[in-house]
This record gives sequence, structure tokens and C-alpha cells, in this order.
Amino acid sequence: MTGDAKAAARRTAFARRRAAYEAQAPGAAGKLSEVLAGHRGVPLSGYMPIRTEIDPLPAMEEASAYGPVAVPVIRARGEPLDFARWVPGTEMVDGPFGASIPAEIELIEPEILIVPLVAFSRSGARLGYGGGFYDRTLARLRARRATLAIGFAFAAQEDDALPTDATDEPLDLIVTEAEVITPG
Repeated sequence: MTGDAKAAARRTAFARRRAAYEAQAPGAAGKLSEVLAGHRGVPLSGYMPIRTEIDPLPAMEEASAYGPVAVPVIRARGEPLDFARWVPGTEMVDGPFGASIPAEIELIEPEILIVPLVAFSRSGARLGYGGGFYDRTLARLRARRATLAIGFAFAAQEDDALPTDATDEPLDLIVTEAEVITPG
């Protein structure tokens, strides 16, 4: 699929996400907390929300009481992500691309990734920011062991006509503020 199709899909998706972000009600991470409760103690990575991303922090805080939680660390363009341990109250500093990272990096390897996105389809396709970080990371982790990729988004970010490429890694589950979707 051409980069132009993905760029056009991103523009439309960003507008939908912004509207959903501005209209959101409290408790958007409730369904994510429910899903993660079924995986207590399994190392997981969330993310520090930027711009209009749906906020996973309440679910991450809850999960951190039962097992290791990390956040992604970008090392360089074209490389997979690393993951630094995070707990509520961790001192954070500005990292690349506007996402906060822990001031002190203790690397862990998650088995579950809560994946931010711009748009998703019910078939498990994900449209990200275009850097390929999560696709490379999921490919690397899945080559080592089963790795669960949970897309976390507002329901309004759904788009069943997403352009995809052969290198796009699928989502295993999609969680919105309204439902849990199992691609099939």
C-alpha cells in the first residue's frame, strides 16, 4: 500500500480521535483494566499518552500492583522499542517524539503490549504514526515468544478500510472505552 493512502487515512483518523478525546467521559480505561485483570503478574508495557491518545495510566497503575509494568523507550529511528520499568510516581523525563520516559532506565521485556494507535479495524489492523516502531518491536518479541498486542483506542477510531502493508503486525485484541473486540 502506498504511503499516500496511509497518510490520507492518518489525517482522517487524527480528526476522529481528536473529537473523541474532547468528548470523552471519565473512566475510559475501565475495559482495559478488566482485560488486564485476567493477566495479573504478566510483564506488560503501556504507554505515556501524548496529544489526543486515550489514557491507559489508570489501568497501568492498577496492573503495577500485581506485576511489572513498563513504558516504551525509543532508542533510534528504524529500531525496535525497548521497555523501561514504570510504577506510579516514577520520575519521568522527556524522551524522543514527545513521550515521557523514566529518568532511570531499568529494561524489562513485556509479554503484553498496550499499543497506542491512530486507527484500527475489527480485523486487527492498526494504523500508527508511520515510524514502524511497534511493527518492528512486535515482530522481534513474537519471534522470541507469544506476545499479546492490545490496541487501546476510542471507539471512534475504528476504520474497517485501513490501508495495510505486509510488515504491519496485527493486534490480538482491541479495547475501547465501550467494548473489547477480538479480531476474527
